Amino acid sequence: MSASITRRKMIRSGAGMALVGPVAAPLAGLVAGCADDGSENTPALTATTEEPPKLPAPRNGDEALERLLEGNRRYRAGEDLHPDRDPVRRVELAEGQEPFAVIVGCADSRVPPEVIFDEGLGKLFVVRIAGNTAVDPLVVGSVEYSIEHLGSVLVMILGHEGCGAVKGAVAVATEGAEEPGAIGEFIAPIVPVVEGVLEDEPGSSAEGLVAPSIRANVRKAVDDLAHADELIEEFVDSGEVKIVGAEYLLESGEVKLL
Repeated sequence: MSASITRRKMIRSGAGMALVGPVAAPLAGLVAGCADDGSENTPALTATTEEPPKLPAPRNGDEALERLLEGNRRYRAGEDLHPDRDPVRRVELAEGQEPFAVIVGCADSRVPPEVIFDEGLGKLFVVRIAGNTAVDPLVVGSVEYSIEHLGSVLVMILGHEGCGAVKGAVAVATEGAEEPGAIGEFIAPIVPVVEGVLEDEPGSSAEGLVAPSIRANVRKAVDDLAHADELIEEFVDSGEVKIVGAEYLLESGEVKLL
């Protein structure tokens, strides 16, 4: 772990994002292109005296979580800053990335992490799978890559209201429903979660099972990921990485920790 920890410390110090080498020329051209010389070939970029907002990089999981929740508050209030989304930032990121958080979220089109957390380019490493489960090795490996190689200090499992994958699992558990094609593959890990909720709440209607199953599914994914293998366990046990679960409420836009 010593080599990876050293790399993470270098990333957190910002040493990996110095604007040198290949990125210098594109940035110089971009800045020059913002000046209107009146020629027909002037790029369609407008100079501005107002610099885009730059938020300080979180130093640990608690600060990262606080930043996400504050961004979500801005999003709900319509006070978005849209930080780090300007052309200069885009060119910077061609040189490398240093996302401070990993979001393991559902593929649902209504829950785009960068939007609901009011974050910019290169700040979130987003892994999306219908049902936001964390049992597939490809999901686990993606999370590991971000914390090992990119220095992420927070992992959030993000479920949401009205999750279709959970509804599908409820239908399987209560009605024996079957999905066509490979749809059943991402529903399968959620079925035991629904069955567990049904044991705790016998007699619940299928509709009544959805909301508690969504939350139980998030909590299971947090536990699955925290104990997925030795690499993640070491980062969590050392305090370098924090793993949390949350639910996104569709109508209010609020992200609630679980």
